[in-house]
Amino acid sequence: MLWVVENHSLPRTAAFFDLDKTVIAKSSTLTFGKSFYQGGLINRRAALRTAYAQFVFLTGGADHDQMERMRKYLSALCRGWNVQQVKEIVAETLHDLIDPIIYDEAASLIEEHHTAGRDVVIVSTSGAEVVEPIGELLGADRVVATRMVVGDDGCFTGEVEYYAYGPTKAEAIKELAQSEGYDLDRCYAYSDSATDVPMLESVGHPYAVNPDRTLRREALARGWPILDFNRPVRLKQRLPVLSVPPRPALVVAAAVGAAAATAGLVWYTSRRRAATVYAG
Repeated sequence: MLWVVENHSLPRTAAFFDLDKTVIAKSSTLTFGKSFYQGGLINRRAALRTAYAQFVFLTGGADHDQMERMRKYLSALCRGWNVQQVKEIVAETLHDLIDPIIYDEAASLIEEHHTAGRDVVIVSTSGAEVVEPIGELLGADRVVATRMVVGDDGCFTGEVEYYAYGPTKAEAIKELAQSEGYDLDRCYAYSDSATDVPMLESVGHPYAVNPDRTLRREALARGWPILDFNRPVRLKQRLPVLSVPPRPALVVAAAVGAAAATAGLVWYTSRRRAATVYAG
């Protein structure tokens, strides 16, 4: 794929990437389930359910109603969790867990956008305890993520301060465009989920990546290109390509307990199973 290097006399541009199933092959939060269990943040039962929830996410994703249930549940679940402990667990296991599931195609796109002079921004509903280090690993310039209130004791209070989801992602992109001087008509966006249609339609070059059924229909109706990413690869195997040191990630919106989001999806999944059994 050929890219034209930006003319820097023109307004700046950026490429906005959703994270889960767009840049990496799994859910960023669910991937850390075992690590959170080993660190004492979740119990064995929750860890086992996390593995099942990862399977559900990979096969069906999460629609709007599911995401809303997760949002409500995570605010109660993570109350009292030490933020520094979550960050340390992620830092210790990041390369082992995330590096092998980064799509080669996504890593190539990130490099190509940088080569063309565009900023790369990760825009994810997950929390910064997960998204920030992944963004740094990928060489992203900025990160937009959900954040929760942290008390004076360094622990989550259980209140959600900012939820990076759906239309809120599009709003964050527009705010970035104003503060950074991006020309959105010349910007790019990539996502797998129909919940990110507002983000995709806010730029001039939207792409559906591994789209769910709803987004695929939307992309076909709007004439948006559809990309299929299916080659996870370790970044160190791409060193000849990604030879430029990663740019520091500048956090636009940070923080949600990654484990909290994990258990939120776990909670919904278990409720859904129970309801199915009861209905049967």
